Parts: sequence; structure tokens; C-alpha cells
Amino acid sequence: MRDFGRSDDPRVQAQLDRLAALSLPQGRLGLETIRALMERLCNPHRKLPPVFHVAGTNGKGSTCAFLRAMLEAQGYRVHVTTSPHLVRYNERIRLAGELISDAMLAEVLQEVLDAGEDLGPSFFEVTIAAAFLAFSRTPADVCVVEVGMGGRFDATNVLEPEALAACGIAALGLDHERFLLAPEDGVPKEPMARIAFEKAGIAKKGVPLIVSTPHEPEALLAIENVAEKVDAPLYAGGHVGAWAIKANWRAPEKVRYADWQENSGKQTSFVLPRPSLAGEHQIENAGLAIAMLRHQQRVRITMKAVGKGLVAAQWPARLQRLSPGPLTGQREVWLDGGHNPNAAQRLFHFMYRHVFADRIEATGELRPLHLIIGMLEGKDATALTAPLATLLESITAVPVPGHDCHPASAFGPDARSAPDVPTAMTMIPDDGLPILIAGSLYLAGEVLRLNDELPD
Repeated sequence: MRDFGRSDDPRVQAQLDRLAALSLPQGRLGLETIRALMERLCNPHRKLPPVFHVAGTNGKGSTCAFLRAMLEAQGYRVHVTTSPHLVRYNERIRLAGELISDAMLAEVLQEVLDAGEDLGPSFFEVTIAAAFLAFSRTPADVCVVEVGMGGRFDATNVLEPEALAACGIAALGLDHERFLLAPEDGVPKEPMARIAFEKAGIAKKGVPLIVSTPHEPEALLAIENVAEKVDAPLYAGGHVGAWAIKANWRAPEKVRYADWQENSGKQTSFVLPRPSLAGEHQIENAGLAIAMLRHQQRVRITMKAVGKGLVAAQWPARLQRLSPGPLTGQREVWLDGGHNPNAAQRLFHFMYRHVFADRIEATGELRPLHLIIGMLEGKDATALTAPLATLLESITAVPVPGHDCHPASAFGPDARSAPDVPTAMTMIPDDGLPILIAGSLYLAGEVLRLNDELPD
């Protein structure tokens, strides 16, 4: 099943119903359809302010959040398109700082769907076309665009060099293997190298390509090969011979960022505020955003604005501690949409070092947590539970509304099932242990809705 969202506005819902009626392309790869659609819409992607284009397996959405916050702190009006939405489809398109209105959303979706009726576009191709059309009609200073899946054949890759300020690649991991590892001649065979190759497909001639750190050597080599082939200046972190950026802890409330500037031939470093987003991995994502801004020439940015953006950035459902509300009551509940092993490792380190740190220091005991998990059927059911095993007091499996998902038995013999998240919450004893809800961004959206914490 697919998630096209629901809307209280009948004009929007009429277009979402049309989206739901589209057939899924079976095995179709390439940019021919999105390019044809753009042509019929008078190529709105060629009428945009400078674009920051971000790919990656984990962290690309957070990097976009940092970019937006930093650019807005500089005083710029920023267009943003990210995916998926958590509660409302409008979240996918932000115009000059505000979520797209229902009126404009209905207008651009109808225009795109009408224009591409005989092309058979995908849900994501329609979404990106609508975003670029809305961007082209609303004054702004800069755009931030998140890749949907992969990079080389992603609909956002219709963007041309002239539109781009910088491209970035966040952390890599195995995900969407059915599509990104599909057999093909002339591409890397090793899985991580192939993933890197697909993500690096966003590289363009003359446009700075910034790569987060760390990456496996075979992945970085694949990216280097693509960058060299298209003549994209490459800035990478954490590898001898390619070191250009680095971000790490300086003190409990500070982070140190350093890079190598070609024009001066010198290393420059800054001590900045700790990012507002939780988890050490956000240091890497923030470093990627900073490097993308510093290694481009299209928009002016100061380190004062960068520091303000680090503190102001928001990105719901990524290691988010939920507020007291209808679902959580007064309990300590954490929410994360991660669903692959890399995300699980980051969850483990965050929970161990921050959520459990005081208990460990005081008693020497590891404080367990209760896990409520809902995971789509096509995902690895053990991707989260295996890395988190030593932290788990209980596992309760719930459905992901509107999607086929794993049963409780997929998460081990001790996992139990609940028909929904509110029921799962009542099944967990009020023993003072924290609760983690994870496994799917679709589930995360339902949780935010139930707790009255709608993303804005």
C-alpha cells in the first residue's frame, strides 16, 4: 500500500485521490518522464534561485533542516522540499519559510496531474514537479532540495548545473536494495560502492560536491570516480588525501568545525554551539551543511548565522522527545523514524550515552527501555531490534496504518502485539523506564498526530 496523505481541504483531497489512482512504475528507471513533465510545465526547475541538493541514506533530511535554519538565520527566504511527510502532505513543500497553503497545493497538483496524465508519472515525480512549479511562482532567495531515493534516477536529479549552488551526500547505508542494487552493466558490484555510486549521481559539472564523514573506502572511491567523470569539485571528510571537512565535540555545549579552503591553502576552524537536534551523528550532518555553505559561491553566509542555525534547526521524529500530551501523558517517550541498521546504531549510542548516562553513573546498571515498533513488510525486521537488544525491557509490535507490516513474531519470541499505539502504551507498565517508538516514519507521523504535535 502507499501513503498519499489525507487533507481536510476538499480541493487538496481531490488531487490526493488522483495521486492515489496512479499506477506504480514497474521497473522503470530514468529521468525521461520527469523531464517530459517539466517541459510541459515550461521547465520551472530552470527558474529557481540557487539550490542546495542533498542525497544520502541517513541524515539527508537533518542536513536539509540545518541548511534551512542557517540560511534563514542569514535572513534569506528559503524554499524546501523534503520527504516523506509525517502527518500532512503539505510538509513536503515549504515556500519561503512556510508550509504550502492548501489553495496553492491544490492548484499546482492539479496542474501537474493534468499536464502529465498520459505520461504515467510516479507519486514522487508529481510531487517534485509540483514543488518546483510552486517554487518558481513564489519569490525566494535559495532552495533546499532533498533527494527521495538514490540520486542518479531520482526525480530531483532533473536539476541542472546552472541551478545548483552545491550538492551533498550524507551518511550511507543499505536501504531500498531492490531498486538501488538492481543488476546493471557498468556499475560497481560491491553493495556499498553501488549505493555510493547511485547517490553520487547528483554530481554536476563545476558544482561543489560535499561528502559527509566517515565513509567506507570503497564508497568514497566510487564517489571520487563519479566526481572526476563529471568534473565536479569534491570535498570529503575523514580520509587521507581527501580530507576537507571535520566536525566533532569540543566541549559539552560546543562543537568544533574545521575545513580546508583552497583559495587560501589553509585550515580554518570554528567553535560553534551544539546542534539542537539530538545525537552525536547530528554533528556530522551539521558539518555537511556547513561545508556545503562554505564551499559554494552563490549565496553569502556568515558563521554567526551558521551558529544561530545550529541552535534553531528542527526536524521532527528524529530522536525527538515527545512533549506531555494525549498519547504520552507524563511519561518519557522518544520517537524516531529510523528503520535500518545504521539508524539503529545511532539510536543505541544516543540512548546509552544520554538517556541512560545518569543511571549508569549512579548505579553501574544499564537502564533498559520499552520498545514500540512498527515496520513495513519489505524492511529487515531485525534491523532495529538486534542492535538495541541489550537495551530492551520489552517489545510491542503495532501496525503501521495503511501499510503492510511485520507481525510481532518477526521481532522475536518475546515480542507481543497491540492493535495500535495507544493500546501499546497502556500495555506497558508505568515503571519509570523510557519508551522508544520507532521503525517507520509513517508510524512516527501517526504518533505525532495522536499526541497533537503536528509539524509546522
